[in-house]
Amino acid sequence: MAVTDEPVMISVRPGLGPRLIACLISLTELFAAAVVAVEVGVLSIGVIARYVFHAPIVWTDELAQILFVWLSMLGSAIALHRGQHMRMTALVDRFGPSARANCETVALLACVAFMVLMLWPAIDYAHEESFVITPALELPGSIRAAALPVGLVLMVVFALAKVGSIARQRLVTAFCLVAGVTALVWLSRGFFLGLGNLNLVLFFVGLVGVAVFLGVPIAFAFGTAALGYIGLATNSPVLTIAGRMDEGMSHLILLAVPLFVFLGYLMELTGMAKAMVDFLAALLGHVRGGLSYVLIGAMYLVSGISGSKTADMAAVAPSLLPEMRRRGQKSGELVALLAATGAQTETIPPSLVLITIGSVTSVSIAALFTGGLVPAVVLGLFLAMVVWWRNRREDLSHISKPPRRDVLRAFLFALPALALPFIIRAAVVEGVATATEVSTIGIAYSVIVGLLIYRRCDWSKFPKMLIDTAALSGAILFIIGAATTVAWCLTQSGFSRDLAKVMASLPGGGPTFMAVSILMFIVLGSVLEGIPALVLFAPLMFPIAKAVGLHEVHYAMVIILAMGMGLFLPPFGVGYYAACAIGRADPAEGIRPLMGYMLALLAGLVVVAFIPWLSIGLL
Repeated sequence: MAVTDEPVMISVRPGLGPRLIACLISLTELFAAAVVAVEVGVLSIGVIARYVFHAPIVWTDELAQILFVWLSMLGSAIALHRGQHMRMTALVDRFGPSARANCETVALLACVAFMVLMLWPAIDYAHEESFVITPALELPGSIRAAALPVGLVLMVVFALAKVGSIARQRLVTAFCLVAGVTALVWLSRGFFLGLGNLNLVLFFVGLVGVAVFLGVPIAFAFGTAALGYIGLATNSPVLTIAGRMDEGMSHLILLAVPLFVFLGYLMELTGMAKAMVDFLAALLGHVRGGLSYVLIGAMYLVSGISGSKTADMAAVAPSLLPEMRRRGQKSGELVALLAATGAQTETIPPSLVLITIGSVTSVSIAALFTGGLVPAVVLGLFLAMVVWWRNRREDLSHISKPPRRDVLRAFLFALPALALPFIIRAAVVEGVATATEVSTIGIAYSVIVGLLIYRRCDWSKFPKMLIDTAALSGAILFIIGAATTVAWCLTQSGFSRDLAKVMASLPGGGPTFMAVSILMFIVLGSVLEGIPALVLFAPLMFPIAKAVGLHEVHYAMVIILAMGMGLFLPPFGVGYYAACAIGRADPAEGIRPLMGYMLALLAGLVVVAFIPWLSIGLL
């Protein structure tokens, strides 16, 4: 599986070195947790000052942005230590134990090589930023930019600590391979300079493809390709990469990422997610396929708030899957539907995918939040048709319909939790607050509801929740930073202009372009996962979509849903393997039932693509 929620712990041997590493890891986690807590506090103060006292504090956004870059890099280091950076392991998992270990060693050393080569440019960039003074706090920009070299140093240390547990012969072989390839390409710099735009294929198709299939985390594969392209095939300074990564990770819109991740953990901790699921189960659990409908509805309600599809599925599955198994559902069918609902709910606000695509394309976040509701309902109806067909002969003789009193009691108990998604979406859509500001409102609401109503919070888990927020956010934001760098390279090379010409010249205008985009983003979503694919290609495709007459919100809904299908489509879609891990099922069992759901999603996507009103009718 590419993304795990359990830490991959470093093998610690007795001695001073491992104890120092363990101490450094603890300090990094403590500092990252503190940054998350301060970030939430600073933004909350800004929201209260602006909307309660009508006296905006000008420095809150500036401080939040500085803390945000530090959170991104510290979280990335923790994610590297835990093995939580997104990567594609479908090919490597097919190898034998020895070959798989060799690939993992090469992948780890490739990450180390990238970080070591980037360290000096990052230091140089931080020095350059020292001449920039922030307008409100009057602090040098190097305070923010220093997060990059510090984060890289931490990641190098944590990676080298993992290297210490690898067999010496395997380590030496992998080191010679990585060092030899690096030296060879550096000595061939003149050769690359003469290839022109053929370098785009070599670095961003060849190198990225090889790295991804060998199990190198996607962010590091992107970063290595950008480093190779800029350092070997252009005359641009390498510190450009540090600048692009800093820019990609410091968009104010992206401040919503860690806050919604934190909000998702709060919902699980307070029992709000479980209350939603229990109400839907009481309402529909007695009809044929009822719990499958509950799964679709529950994913619709909680989707997008946590910032992680894995977290969304983990919040819903434990309450439903055991009972579904007791009713005779096969494990493969359960994880297939779980994966399909993950793909179906990609457009439901406040999805981080919507926030990300808004940040890289300048499309209104409020418009995207409004436009995403109906398309997900359409795809949910198509999934419900498959559920009805597959469960039309289900034996419910042993299932009794709960009394209305019990259903009403479950509804009243779940009502505060059910209200949260609607409060968040309404606040953004109505312009009451931005996506970042409304996340702080959601956090405050969850804390109050958890303390006063559900009262099942284990607050001893709060520090771990802060660290988990930093790790997941860091993994997401590091990918955005690396993909932003690749997108800059593609733009500077003229590739975006050439792509625009090719796509604009397709016969058939808008419908043909839409069909090609659907196929393209299904493939990209499978290979590159969701956010990297969108960050890389959305800025290139949106101007073309506008030129052929497609509404930007409508086009956004289509490519997000297509990307979601790819993310959960085996053999490469890592979302599917996350669903199997959460549902504790063999991936082979779910592939056949998943195909029926995927066909239903594709049919629903075609309907959304060719009926624009479904995406823009509520705007």
